Amino acid sequence: MNVLNNVITYVRRIIKSPSNAQITDDLIIDYINRFWINDVDARIQLFDLKKKYQFITQPGVDQYNMPLYDIQNEGTTNPQNINFYPVYQGFLGPAYVDGVQISFQTEQRYFMQNFPTIMPYSQVITTGNGTNGPYTLQLPAGLNNPIPPQPLNPPFSCILRGHVDISGVIATGVNQDPPLVSASDILANLPFIQTIPVTSVFPAVYFTSIGADGSNIVISDSGQFLQENQNYGLLMQPGKAPNGNLPLGPSSVGIVPSYSLTKNTINYMTGVAENVFFPQVIPAGVNIYATYSAYQTGLPRMVLFYNNIITLRVPPAQQYLVELDGYLSPAAFLNGGDAIQFGYMSEYIARGAARKILSDTGDMEQMQFYEPLFIEQEQLVWKRSQRQWTSTRTQTIYSQGSNQWGMGIGMGGNSV
Repeated sequence: MNVLNNVITYVRRIIKSPSNAQITDDLIIDYINRFWINDVDARIQLFDLKKKYQFITQPGVDQYNMPLYDIQNEGTTNPQNINFYPVYQGFLGPAYVDGVQISFQTEQRYFMQNFPTIMPYSQVITTGNGTNGPYTLQLPAGLNNPIPPQPLNPPFSCILRGHVDISGVIATGVNQDPPLVSASDILANLPFIQTIPVTSVFPAVYFTSIGADGSNIVISDSGQFLQENQNYGLLMQPGKAPNGNLPLGPSSVGIVPSYSLTKNTINYMTGVAENVFFPQVIPAGVNIYATYSAYQTGLPRMVLFYNNIITLRVPPAQQYLVELDGYLSPAAFLNGGDAIQFGYMSEYIARGAARKILSDTGDMEQMQFYEPLFIEQEQLVWKRSQRQWTSTRTQTIYSQGSNQWGMGIGMGGNSV
């Protein structure tokens, strides 16, 4: 059964436009996608769209964006692109790391009470030499505790990394998270850093000083990483919204050093920032400060979902399997030969799409006539999910049982 063709037929019957000359199949598919992608998940939470989301952590990386759909095509005779959008509507607890249940939070205040992301280290790491660079800047992992040379495995202490959120990834036009920049792009001075809005970049490492005129000199990491070695974060000059962040480089003062892959980068494994060029000259003897946060890695014990970002504390010491529940955002109808996942929703989707068409064409009388039938279909679809929910007993302190240690299963402090 070709579900999409059936939906198109239902739509034509409702809007009384049987001919492709009156309204094309591609335009109807566009309306179907608008209702299916944008409206359904906002109107009703379907049991069929509840899924398990899994991902593997990267050692020392504490923030992960919600995944995005790749660009999809809709229509048959004149396919149109549907741009990136989140694969899930959101996440909810419980959360597990390698099978161990951890606390799940959606409010920053509760998360920060347990794991405040403070910048405990703001200290002098070197002084200016009367130029803007290049400088080699070494971050200590803690007071009097320098990070050792890069080992085969991640260090016990890690430096928190800058991050680009999901909106910033979409702005790059490439479904690649985190954003990566090749050495050839850096060599060609391509404007890679400016493509991401300032409001989507969250630096975690800052180098600061004072210029000869008393002005602040600030550079930070950008949340973008070197493609050839993703432990290298690219440094930038923070700017004003919307796209004021700027890459660093010697060109501003006419100095062209021999090229290096590690120009204006920080190695998060060793804490060394190499070949760093500041936006202006730092007078000789003036202090250069580093502000950053270092954590001991381990098995994460709490997760925060906020701004479409999953944040783990503590940062993972190795690859762990993270599992959460989430509601899937429906994928698009691709073309006339594809079927949606749930055929029982065909009439509901058809009436929803027809409702949008009638609204756009100003046929309010016809729309109001069919509105009770649309609501009826929505209630029938919703009822299917409710049958699944009601099959589960409401848990109480007396019905949750106990685990092998004799503790109540519900006593883990997990917040949903």
